[in-house]
Amino acid sequence: MNPIPTAAPGASGNDYLAGRGAAWFAFAMTLALMVMDYVDRQVIVSLFPHMKREWGLSDTQLGSLVSVVSVTVALGALPVALFADRVSRVRSIAAMAVVWSSATLSCMFTRSYGALLGARAAVGLGEAGYGSVGAALIASHFPERMRAALLAGFFAAASVGSVLGVVLGGVIAARWGWQSAFGVVGVPGLVLALLYLLVKDYRTVSLTPSLQQATRSTGAAAGHIWRALSRAVTMRWVCAGAAAQLVVVSSIWAWMPSFLNRVHGIAPDQAALRAALVVLAGAAGAVVWGAVVDRAGRRRRGAKLQTLALLCLCSLAVLGGAFSFGAALAPQSQFLLVVLGGFLMTCTVGPVSAIVIDVIHPGVRSTGSSVLALIQNLFGLALGPVITGALSDAIGLGPALALMPAFGVLAALAFLRAARTYEADCQRAGEPLDAPRPPPLQAARA
Repeated sequence: MNPIPTAAPGASGNDYLAGRGAAWFAFAMTLALMVMDYVDRQVIVSLFPHMKREWGLSDTQLGSLVSVVSVTVALGALPVALFADRVSRVRSIAAMAVVWSSATLSCMFTRSYGALLGARAAVGLGEAGYGSVGAALIASHFPERMRAALLAGFFAAASVGSVLGVVLGGVIAARWGWQSAFGVVGVPGLVLALLYLLVKDYRTVSLTPSLQQATRSTGAAAGHIWRALSRAVTMRWVCAGAAAQLVVVSSIWAWMPSFLNRVHGIAPDQAALRAALVVLAGAAGAVVWGAVVDRAGRRRRGAKLQTLALLCLCSLAVLGGAFSFGAALAPQSQFLLVVLGGFLMTCTVGPVSAIVIDVIHPGVRSTGSSVLALIQNLFGLALGPVITGALSDAIGLGPALALMPAFGVLAALAFLRAARTYEADCQRAGEPLDAPRPPPLQAARA
């Protein structure tokens, strides 16, 4: 790992940080670790039928095994990002991969629900900050014109990893038992962590005195983040919209194998394979919609957020219809509608990260992105599985899944509000934190 000297990574907006080859190698390695991140995170959802049968767990308990990872990711994201921004992005990422892979391996040795819940929490602690630090590293290596599409691809790797995790979990559990699945998927991350040290890093960016003071501790950073959010109205609304839509995504991804197993009587390993198609459709959708949103914003930046709002409402209509009227549809027709909904519901995955990076100071991109990661994990990914599980215990899994897409309405409203201030916040992103803030009316008209 050789840091590249630079005063402001990606500051010109039009050049590669360390050359085309180094940029694509960094992208490939960061993408590969993102895949393993979500393999380790999602492998458990295809194991739910086995765990429910052997340990007698409720749906709320099963959902908590997914949600606890997102909770610990959220709690650890800011400290990790602070460390990465001020010390080393590459070494931080390698260390994270070692921790989450080792924690995944430990899951195979647990013999009680409490021990497994603790091991899953440790997986989240290892993954904390990875998405935000990885996104900042990619954004710094590539020109601005490519960032939204590349970040869409980076976060789409989460879908690919989820597909692999769901499929591998189902297949391995059917042959060697559900606990063996954790042992198989935990090893590749350790190998990739060592190889990641070959990625080129950039030297830590020199900050203004106010920013230097703001990033010395987690408490100081919290104050800095509050001030940054207060002046970047766009970021607040984008974070809210992103979290609301991820409630939908996490609900569908976590519970599709169980839905197919319980409602349609499909064997757990085959249910995992079919559920993987929904996640795979989401991976394709994240890339496609990332490019569509990029194109929509070429003439007017606010059009990006208006497009996102429309796509969230489309996913609501398709998924809500699929689960609400499933009894009147042939099983194959219902499943095809769910696949289409899966393609639509990941529309926010890449664009929201690019939009947040657009409106924060270049020297604290990892820290700023960690705010998005914290809110997405704590109020999006963590809430979806456990809310669905609790509703399932009360009214059944099918009706619960029919209700969850309604969170898309909240997402659409938030994105429409963010569109009003996006242009002005982009123009002010490079200004010092203590620069005078324009009156709200002036900022909205800028």
